[in-house]
Amino acid sequence: MSNPTPPKDQGPLMPRNRDMHPVMYYPDYKTSVPRSPKWSLLSMESTPTEETGPRFGHSVLGPLDNNLILNYSKDPEKPAIGERVLMHGRVLDENGRPVTNTLVEIWQANAGGRYRHIKDGYLAPLDPNFGGCGRTITDENGYYEFLTIRPGAYPWPNRANDWRPMHIHVSVFGHSFGQRLITQMYFEGDPLIDHCPIAATIQKRSQLDRLVAPLDFSKSRPLDFLAYKFDIVLRGRRQTMFENKLEGM
Repeated sequence: MSNPTPPKDQGPLMPRNRDMHPVMYYPDYKTSVPRSPKWSLLSMESTPTEETGPRFGHSVLGPLDNNLILNYSKDPEKPAIGERVLMHGRVLDENGRPVTNTLVEIWQANAGGRYRHIKDGYLAPLDPNFGGCGRTITDENGYYEFLTIRPGAYPWPNRANDWRPMHIHVSVFGHSFGQRLITQMYFEGDPLIDHCPIAATIQKRSQLDRLVAPLDFSKSRPLDFLAYKFDIVLRGRRQTMFENKLEGM
């Protein structure tokens, strides 16, 4: 019997770095106080539900799903109100290789800083032509993009006068429910980043900066939109900070 084909070299194994994750208990972020665990975390075996589903394919996506300016109104004469921006980047593994055919979802507030959510009571008006969510699948180079509007900052009931910086929530799906990572993208130059208790839970500035998308004139379109580049690195020394996992998939 011939020997089986040896496995391909996937590069060096990146060890876990739990110190990179934000602290769970941070008194300045008030809701972290009752939500932070008081006992050591337990490692549980996964179940078939977590390993096998749901799985999302190309057939689930519509032609406007990554165009938040039009995907809610679906009328080119009634686009979303606000500064048009292109959010784009690549999903990469720890060795810089593209992660293809991966579902990326985003959700955000409108240009006034209000979400289309029943519990959002901020005084800013809703935009009747903006839904605030989109989805796309990475291509063969791990690339994704969303055409959207720059979300507004908004106040939140934490301390006397706390405001969230402009941000876009990002969810990255693998091939099963258990392979989901969630993070946020901030915008370069936003002064509120330095005043946000949620952002401050990431205590090393070099790690927080990985959530700040730089302005990218190479992808901006004159007289149309500015572009911001946000690469998502799943593991390794330069990994993106995720809210729900100590490391990437």
